[in-house]
Amino acid sequence: MGFLTDLLTFPVLGPIKSVVWVAEKVAEQAEKELYDEDAVRGQLMELELRYDLGEIGEEEYLEAEETLLERLRVIRERQAAERET
Repeated sequence: MGFLTDLLTFPVLGPIKSVVWVAEKVAEQAEKELYDEDAVRGQLMELELRYDLGEIGEEEYLEAEETLLERLRVIRERQAAERET
């Protein structure tokens, strides 16, 4: 009965399930990028380089650095919590 139900409801539920699947994949990718320690370290190095080259001022550098360091702290806390479970 499950196959027949799936077949009959496919015209309605098929597109909905596809949209949900795509949204889940986008969310997974966004989470991977948000919690990628190497990416944050790279952003920190790029930020320092831009500051050293005079592309950004000290205030902008300090604000961005603080934000990136906070993200790095959160990533490390999350990794530690995952290791414990």
